[in-house]
Amino acid sequence: MIARNRHRKTVVVIGNGMVGHRFCERMVEYDVERTHEIVAFCEEPRAAYDRVNLSKYFEHREAEPLKLACPSWYADKEITLHIGERATAIDRGKRLVVSSTGREIEYDVVVLATGSSPFVPAIPGLERKGVFVYRTIEDLEGILAHAGRASSAAVIGGGLLGLEAAKAVRELGLETHVVEFAPRLMPRQVDEAGARTLLEKIEAMNVRVHLGKSTREILGEDEVRGLSFEGGGGLDVDMVVISAGIRPRDELARACGLEIGRRGGVVVDDAMRTSDPDIFAIGEVAAHREMVYGLVAPGYAMAEVAAANLLGDSSLFPGFDLSTKLKLMGVDVASFGDPFTESDGARALTFHDPFGGVYRKLIFNAEGTRLLGGMLVGDASDYGTLLSLCRSEEPLPIPPGDLVAPGRGTAPGACSMGDAQVCSCNNVGERRLRATIRERKLTTLAAVKDDTKAGTGCGGCLPRVAELLKEELQAAGAKVDNRLCEHFAYSRQELYEIAMIKGIRTFGDLIASHGSGQGCEVCKPAVASILATIWNENILDPAHATLQDTNDRFLANIQRGGLYSVVPRIPGGEITPERLIVLGEVARKYGLYTKITGGQRIDLFGAPVHLLPEIWSELIAAGFESGHAYGKAVRTVKSCVGSTWCRFGVQDSVGFAIRVELRYRGLRAPHKLKGGVSGCIRECAEAQSKDFGLIATEKGYNLYVCGNGGTRPRHADLLAADLDEETALRYLDRFLMYYIRTADRLTRTSAWLEKMEGGIEYLREVVVNDRLGIADELERQMQGLVDSYQCEWKAVVDNPEKRRFFRQFANTDVASTGVEFVEERGQKHPAGWPSDFVPVEQMGLQPPTDKAKRPPEPEDRTSWVYVGKVGDFPLDGGRAIRHGDAEIAVFRFDSRGEWYASQNTCPHRSEAILARGILGDQQGIPKVACPMHKKTFSLESGECLSGDSLRVNVFPVRVEGDDVYVELPPAKERQDRARATHLCSLACV
Repeated sequence: MIARNRHRKTVVVIGNGMVGHRFCERMVEYDVERTHEIVAFCEEPRAAYDRVNLSKYFEHREAEPLKLACPSWYADKEITLHIGERATAIDRGKRLVVSSTGREIEYDVVVLATGSSPFVPAIPGLERKGVFVYRTIEDLEGILAHAGRASSAAVIGGGLLGLEAAKAVRELGLETHVVEFAPRLMPRQVDEAGARTLLEKIEAMNVRVHLGKSTREILGEDEVRGLSFEGGGGLDVDMVVISAGIRPRDELARACGLEIGRRGGVVVDDAMRTSDPDIFAIGEVAAHREMVYGLVAPGYAMAEVAAANLLGDSSLFPGFDLSTKLKLMGVDVASFGDPFTESDGARALTFHDPFGGVYRKLIFNAEGTRLLGGMLVGDASDYGTLLSLCRSEEPLPIPPGDLVAPGRGTAPGACSMGDAQVCSCNNVGERRLRATIRERKLTTLAAVKDDTKAGTGCGGCLPRVAELLKEELQAAGAKVDNRLCEHFAYSRQELYEIAMIKGIRTFGDLIASHGSGQGCEVCKPAVASILATIWNENILDPAHATLQDTNDRFLANIQRGGLYSVVPRIPGGEITPERLIVLGEVARKYGLYTKITGGQRIDLFGAPVHLLPEIWSELIAAGFESGHAYGKAVRTVKSCVGSTWCRFGVQDSVGFAIRVELRYRGLRAPHKLKGGVSGCIRECAEAQSKDFGLIATEKGYNLYVCGNGGTRPRHADLLAADLDEETALRYLDRFLMYYIRTADRLTRTSAWLEKMEGGIEYLREVVVNDRLGIADELERQMQGLVDSYQCEWKAVVDNPEKRRFFRQFANTDVASTGVEFVEERGQKHPAGWPSDFVPVEQMGLQPPTDKAKRPPEPEDRTSWVYVGKVGDFPLDGGRAIRHGDAEIAVFRFDSRGEWYASQNTCPHRSEAILARGILGDQQGIPKVACPMHKKTFSLESGECLSGDSLRVNVFPVRVEGDDVYVELPPAKERQDRARATHLCSLACV
């Protein structure tokens, strides 16, 4: 038994849900002298998490993003938290709490925060596999596991939780049914007309709603096979989710003799004390004035009242306004005040837009001077202002008729009075938010959330919180800088619109008209991508070639040793035996390492830059083309075998995947794009982890968008369901072009959606419902890109002028990698990066064996060395030259009218690749960015501009007519300087 602390009162908190956690937070905040010791029991296997946003678990399939605090937070606050341990008894006589492990803790005060449990009707068949409730992360894990072998599901219950469960099931790709006993949806929030509007919106999402139905039995033998209804009829489904309401978890209170309410729940007074003054109850377990609240906001208020009273402050809970704003399956539903009042003289105004799916009903007093209540379906954007007007004792500032249409509640007259509620979960109003932002000088959304708690509940108010932050920053004269880099005072989106509207086709024209300086490794690739998606000119045309990162400039992925990997396109992952043999023969001929990629392609590693056109030529002759694995572009569309071979397949996923991939091949974007097509709900192509994915149904395909794997995996969101192939492609055209036009540079679709106000619902309005009226334009633009596609490899192979820039050196045909290989598992790969000194001769290349082909040995004195013609060097780019055993990078900086030279070896990893870097300037200083790890070096001093203690040797360049010369020191001096540079880099590492 753990005895009470005689110097501090022991408070035992039973339950670690959202309300229990909020109580702990408030005790830590209020108890500044640490007069109380807190012990908390958490029966779940993890500490408190955000149950309001439980469905977001499906986005990442990890509990981490939902957590409210980690165990270390409790330890730091000196709170003892017993995770995975349930309190099983309260002995009021001995003042003990007993746990499931037999632990006994003496208490001074107990706080019951046990919450509620799902109400499960006594339906025969509950024991069958495939029956779930919707309450905890473990419940969702079970639903996910079973969904892989199900094609349809029924949710029993059409209330808030039921519709939330239906949304989750639908987004798993299952045919979804909602079974509701009542004759309409959400009867406590909306009237019959509002419920009808809600029903129409939900059924438009291909969710079947069955009203006035009582489930008689869950059918099946071992697993669920269907439902039967009282009075006849039923459904054929493979899974059942029960979400028919909640019941207070008051069993501990009953067992220890506390007073229980008539409809359950532990009876509490206004101070949150139960019939035992040393036991408090908060949240869904508490029955206050015969009311059990099922929302988090009143639970939070109760937690604050209980904490204050424990510490001697007189605080009372007067009850809670049940006004609430919800988003049910993406549909706004809100009610406030008394939306069903029948008081004398009450008069109602209604607004119904059947085309837009909006219904609003506002109730006023007889004189029209007071707003008594209302309900909003489909558009609740001005809920906060209407709620403020309803709560105000002042006469309405504008006529009732000016409030009833959507958006009118945000009119100046309406906004001029009251304190519009912004966050109902934490009861935060607009006035407080604005004042806090100003007084605390907050500049980020994260800081506002942390300081005010607004947006930390359901998250539905975050767009409004962000809007208020932006307004306050602008009012204070602060400007949010979204410029692309120091050379452009515009965002990527703004530059896109400028280039498109003004018909700008080159980087030089854009920076001359809307920028400054010579550009850099940030803006050049970004603008190159913009121009490619507007005009689709070949990226290796002279005006564009040196804007590209090395991967795009050489149409292959740079790898260790400055070598490249070659990835030909294999649409949908389908390949003939003949083409498979060609890949093997090419790999064997050129000594390439081979590996199958996660995108169902074959990667050939270890190609030197000068052999790339030769390798591509052989692949093109066999029918291959560029796979664009090197670009921020559409890469692969993965598929399963679908109905072609699989016994479960319902559509030809391979054929459709090939069609999708060939349509969007080569499409440039702010970031790489990956797709997938699965032939059934079993999802073998992992389409829901892709930027765009299609999952076959009996009626067509469900289209998912904005998922990704990687370091921050995100589950894709359902955009539209049961689409035929033509409609799916039309929506994909719109989605991809809208992303390309509006996303920031290097922003994946997942991050783009997370930043978008309105989220997937807004995106659906734009793409599916053409809210912005730009659908035709987006489709035309995409078709233009599709029609102008060309294989970038073939453009090099067929063009001698482009092909010559793939020679390793500008001044000799001799080539060498200088890379040390090791053999492992029957293939070779580069040895590890050196960790100690490497002589300069080995830092760039090894001398060729045929001395007759070697360039002249340098003299033992400083000399001007001829390195080539002006035309041997690309506009605003560099090429390597070879002098003896040394490699020198020579840069033709046309936009400055200047030439520079440096060692070709980057001191960071001793790779001879600097000549392939992007040229630019930093505050007027000319620089080159290493293509391997983006270290930047001054071309004047050789100093590293990225903040590292690295440097490169630089050399003078002069041009006489058409001839280019570099002044080089004697070989020994050059080696000494290179050795010093390398030792400096080792010290830095």
